[in-house]
Amino acid sequence: MISPVTHGSPPAPDQALALLGGLTPAQFMRRHWHKKPLLVRQAVPGFVPPLDRKALFDLAAREGVESRLVAHGGKGWSMRQGPFGRRSLPALEQARWTLLVQGVDLHSDAAHALLSQFRFVPDARLDDLMVSWASPGGGVGPHFDSYDVFLLQATGQRRWRIGRQKDLSLVPGLPLKVLQHFEPEEEWVLNPGDMLYLPPRWAHDGDAVGGDCMTCSIGFRSPQRGGLAAELALRIADEHEDEVLYRDPQQPATDTPARLPLELQAFAAEGLRRLLDNETMLACALGEVLTEPKPTVWFDEPAQVWAGGALRLDRRTRMMYDERHVFINGESFRAGGADARLMRNLADRRALGERELARASEGARGLLAEWFDAGWLVPDGGDAQP
Repeated sequence: MISPVTHGSPPAPDQALALLGGLTPAQFMRRHWHKKPLLVRQAVPGFVPPLDRKALFDLAAREGVESRLVAHGGKGWSMRQGPFGRRSLPALEQARWTLLVQGVDLHSDAAHALLSQFRFVPDARLDDLMVSWASPGGGVGPHFDSYDVFLLQATGQRRWRIGRQKDLSLVPGLPLKVLQHFEPEEEWVLNPGDMLYLPPRWAHDGDAVGGDCMTCSIGFRSPQRGGLAAELALRIADEHEDEVLYRDPQQPATDTPARLPLELQAFAAEGLRRLLDNETMLACALGEVLTEPKPTVWFDEPAQVWAGGALRLDRRTRMMYDERHVFINGESFRAGGADARLMRNLADRRALGERELARASEGARGLLAEWFDAGWLVPDGGDAQP
């Protein structure tokens, strides 16, 4: 049986999904993830966009929401950063412009629910839902991404051309990355509910066919090794207590004072080794970095007191775990036994029922109450911030 997109727990790895054209998540990850594209006709039959054009434009007008306006005209490509009031956007009938809004899942429960359908990939890799609206002929030019992406057509039609691009040189002097010599190999027109998956570095170019073309892009995190290492080192260093001072009682007089002492180099290297040798601190730092909310995210205090009923994570909350810890919104907690199983269920399913909560320890309930008061949890069935 092929299952449609549903809300709730992530799909089982061996569950055939309409979202993946009848493939199971296990089959998709083995055959396509990071390997080759997949076109799925009617991945979401009768797809209803998570928000309409007006709501998207209203979101692009808000401070703290990342948005871009890309246009291609007689003077070439142009790009502006938001926010955009409605009057600062081109006329709807004007050809070849696109509005792109990042992180729509942070502002819309429906968008967050859509993003959650892709949780057969670890949350540590899942990034955000971008929604774009394009006028006739609108697009952002032929380009490639360094991450995996699912392109789900929401309204109108979009023509996609893709290719395994060998020449990745870019057109110089442009405000956006456009390939200089794009060589497409395949081409399709996607209708609402159709979806295209592309692995990293597959070149693609999408143009709106007609008007009112809305596309949902499900993007993934691809941390750069050096950047991630730097973040981890800074976080570990902040927590690492090592007040050992460098001493050199055997330092002789020198006639090359500008030369770095080898002993000081070794002292610095030993300090770094000590940081990395602390496996617990490294594990905590990684979980904290990966669950850190984006800079534009904030949480409001709840309007009510938690009375012990069912809970779910606020759509902006990021929660993960490893064998010994639970991580939530940039913080780490040691967890074991029944409490650890409870917290892992919360992280995986993003919700806990009353029966589960009734069996929770006093300490776990106290921690959940703190998270509720911080706005990280909301009553299940209640509304998060609109």
